[in-house]
Amino acid sequence: MYILGVSAFYHDSAATLIKNEKIIAAAQEERFSRIKQDESFPKEAIKYCLNEAGITLNEIDFIAFYDKPFIKFERLLETYLNEAPKGFMSFCKSMPIWLKDKLFLKETLSKEFETLYEELNPDFKKEIFKKFRKNIFKKIMFGEHHQSHASSAFYPSPFEESAILTIDGVGEWTTTSLAYGKGNKIEFLEEINFPHSLGLLYSAFTYYIGFKVNSGEYKVMGLAPYGKPIYSKLIKEYLIDIKDDGSFKLDMSYFNFTTGFTMTNNKFNKLFGYSPRKRESELTQKDMDLAASIQDVTEEIILKLAKYIKSITGSKNLCLAGGVALNCVANGKLLKKNIFDNIWIQPAAGDSGGSLGGAYAVYYQELNKKRTVSFDYLDKMEGSFLGPKYSKDEIKKCLDNEKAKYKYVEDEEELLEIVSSALASGKIVGWHYDRMEFGPRSLGHRSILGDARSEQMQSIMNMKIKYRESFRPFAPSVLKEKVGEWFDLDIDNPYMLFVSSVKKEKCYNKIEVSDELFGIEKLNIPRSTIPAVTHLDMSARVQTVSKEINPRYHKLISKFETKTGCPVIVNTSFNIRGEPIVCTPNDSLKCFMRTEIDILVIDDFILYKELQADSKLISDWKYEFQLD
Repeated sequence: MYILGVSAFYHDSAATLIKNEKIIAAAQEERFSRIKQDESFPKEAIKYCLNEAGITLNEIDFIAFYDKPFIKFERLLETYLNEAPKGFMSFCKSMPIWLKDKLFLKETLSKEFETLYEELNPDFKKEIFKKFRKNIFKKIMFGEHHQSHASSAFYPSPFEESAILTIDGVGEWTTTSLAYGKGNKIEFLEEINFPHSLGLLYSAFTYYIGFKVNSGEYKVMGLAPYGKPIYSKLIKEYLIDIKDDGSFKLDMSYFNFTTGFTMTNNKFNKLFGYSPRKRESELTQKDMDLAASIQDVTEEIILKLAKYIKSITGSKNLCLAGGVALNCVANGKLLKKNIFDNIWIQPAAGDSGGSLGGAYAVYYQELNKKRTVSFDYLDKMEGSFLGPKYSKDEIKKCLDNEKAKYKYVEDEEELLEIVSSALASGKIVGWHYDRMEFGPRSLGHRSILGDARSEQMQSIMNMKIKYRESFRPFAPSVLKEKVGEWFDLDIDNPYMLFVSSVKKEKCYNKIEVSDELFGIEKLNIPRSTIPAVTHLDMSARVQTVSKEINPRYHKLISKFETKTGCPVIVNTSFNIRGEPIVCTPNDSLKCFMRTEIDILVIDDFILYKELQADSKLISDWKYEFQLD
């Protein structure tokens, strides 16, 4: 049985194809369209899924959409009516879109699939198309937003039973849900509804600090260690009432997101003493303190919710999904509290993962199919390497078309010897290998790599490779068997979803920091033997690399360790600011030429930047800076 899951029309659209329990393919539309967080119908992602499975649209048994538009429309309409005449302009702007496309979504989706069918079958016969048109409407099913999140968290997890916590901005009405999963069933226990939302509260501060909502939340999390949580008390006194069980209520008089075009209002501004920071203007210590404060409040709520769901389910396991589940700093704090024996987080925890959850919800809950769990505690995500890969001929054709200078190295040992030596000598490597990752993290298949021991690596990568803010931290990839020697982490963390501290013995006992240094100026003070991945608070967003899930990447780091004595390298996503992570060989080649990456490796092909001087690539691909 083939089930296609789809998330679309809001942000981060994606498609996932499952064959019975097995995930065949999953990808975000942005990787193909090259539009960051593309919200359009995921046509190219669906094409990829069908191609990966070797099937046609006719062979799809069900199509699962990740939320219910009628309920979402009900929430929007009720919110506008309750606050009228406030929000009239916002109402006028949003209603035509809803009435045209979103409200009658089954018809909209049917038309999109009909168009796709015509594109894939240019020589189709009319009678076959009529049959497809009749059948496609019957195949489309809708699940609630947080049901999709919960399904994406529990069903691929390695647990027979588990507590399930989903937290995001908002679905239809729900912003936070507490559920319990066992076997093939999920029971929803309690929920918190719009407008009271931890995700939207965090986004409000993202907006206020001057970053883009739905993409800049990572920046707030990365900025937090530069500040002190001196506004936490103010936030809890005026903006949010937090109960002991983790439930909460916002004071909506400070916010504008229900019916306006901004997240906060003048009352919010007066509370903190100034207007929202203009994007790209200089960050102040106050911005850093606000980031630290909202991060502190978020962690408090998550810990209280975790304790409460433990008390009502009695489960030793916890599964997490929703955009807030990508807050790896809060996840690290939750892990250290030992509230649960085991925690599993969906690597595509945001809306893209809803496509997977929707497909699984149909299979297990609607069709009541039996769920199997791996006895060796492996999950069903297969390392989250669920995207496209490219053949040797496809890669060669791409490189030849662009007249790139390359070397083909068939022997894997030789190739890894070359790359590990380059890393050890301080070179920066673009690493494109096999299937692309599903979700927001690069996990060693579409990554930019560097030497974690280098004191200059973080600033070089931020300023000359990523073209982003200097304070943004980089993640370490470490051999799974060596993680305990370098970090305060005793679990496998293949999806880079927990922050932990660098081991004390790897940190410098005395760090000379001048009192004259301000905030971000403290960044370049070496704090450990792996300064490129050690954040201001001695933390790191660790990725463990195992030989079973990621064999070539594991071999590369092992060879790097043989040369340097260090089993840790820098791993950041293979993209530049404002663009999605690379997908195709052409994407990787373009990013390589637009940046100061020294070496590009695409499977078994190696390219050196200095050899491309006479290539047409430099003149054809000039980088135009974009704000994200």
